[in-house]
Amino acid sequence: MPRLLRGVARTAVVAGTATAVSNRVSRRQANRWSAQEEQQYAAQQQQQQQYAPPPPAAAPATDTVTQLKELADLKAQGILTDAEFEAQKAKILAS
Repeated sequence: MPRLLRGVARTAVVAGTATAVSNRVSRRQANRWSAQEEQQYAAQQQQQQQYAPPPPAAAPATDTVTQLKELADLKAQGILTDAEFEAQKAKILAS
């Protein structure tokens, strides 16, 4: 019986060691894969930012002189009063 007990104990030690080693290897692999996934994700994000389309160009602002001429035409046609003309002119010149 002592031989059998010794054999069982030896088997338990070997199995415990194998389990511990296996768990450690699994953790290392999981950490490596996680690090690789993070690097791939960062690279993808960088590529997306690099190839993102540029923001659309702002519409060209109407020339101030052109706006003032149009405003003067409206005043000459009688569509705008003097007060409205002055208010709009001040707004155009302020921008």
